[in-house]
Amino acid sequence: MSGIYQHFRKDEKQFIDLAIDWKEFVERTYSEKLTDFLDPRQQHMLQSVIGGGPDVRCSFFGGDPACERKRALIYPGYMEPEEDDFQIGLYEIDYPRKFVNLEHRMVLGSLMSLGIKREKFGDIIVNGDRIQFFSSKEIEDYLISQLKEIGKANVTVQKIALDEAIEREEKWDQFETTVAAMRLDAILSAAFSISRQKAQSIISQKLVKLNWKVTEQPATECFQGDIISARRLGRCKIVGILGETKKNKLRIKFGIIK
Repeated sequence: MSGIYQHFRKDEKQFIDLAIDWKEFVERTYSEKLTDFLDPRQQHMLQSVIGGGPDVRCSFFGGDPACERKRALIYPGYMEPEEDDFQIGLYEIDYPRKFVNLEHRMVLGSLMSLGIKREKFGDIIVNGDRIQFFSSKEIEDYLISQLKEIGKANVTVQKIALDEAIEREEKWDQFETTVAAMRLDAILSAAFSISRQKAQSIISQKLVKLNWKVTEQPATECFQGDIISARRLGRCKIVGILGETKKNKLRIKFGIIK
C-alpha cells in the first residue's frame, strides 16, 4: 500500500493515511465506515485506496446525482448500501425574498460561522431566490435551531425530502483537449483557452485556487479529480485523463463553468 503515495501530492499524504485506516477498519471489523462530505479530489483518492477488490467496497452519495461533494460509505463486499445509510438531509432556507438577495458565499459563511466544519455539509444549491443545502443528519437539530441569520436577513431552516432538491443553475460543460503537461499553468491554459504566460500571471497574482486553496506555483502538478477556479475566468475540473497522443501529449476530459 505504501507505493500509492507516489501517485499523489505530498500534502495529500495525511488524507491517504486516513483512507487506509478506514479501509483497514472495515477489513478488521466487517462493519461499514461512513465519512464526512468529501470533495471530488478526495473521492478520487479514496477510491484509489479502496481499489476494486471484492472484500471492501466504496460508494458515494451527496443527496442527489448531481452533487459535487459526497459522503463515502466504505463497506464489506457482501453489503448492499442504500441511500438512508449515508445519513444525508436536505434543508431549505426561508428568508424575506422580496427585500434580500442571498448568495452562495453568504450561506457558506454563515454555516461556518456556527462552528460547523466544511466537511459536515455538502452542496449549496441556489436557483433564483430559492436556496437549499445538503448536510449530515447528525447535526440537523443544531442547524435548524442555530441558523437564524444570513448577512442581515433573518432566516429559518426547514428540512425537506431529498427528492425535492431544486435544479442547479450552474451546469458543467464537458470537452476534451490535449495538454503538454499536467502543470497547473498548462491545465489553465488548455481549459480556458488562454496563453501559458497569462495563466502563469494570474497564478502569481493569487487569483487561482486548486481544490479550494490558493496556489501560487505554476508548476504545481494536477491530477484527475482536481477542481481549479480562476477569478474572472470560471471553474474547471479534470474529469479524466484519457491517455497519450502520438505526439506524447496527454488527452484530458474537462468539465467547465464560465
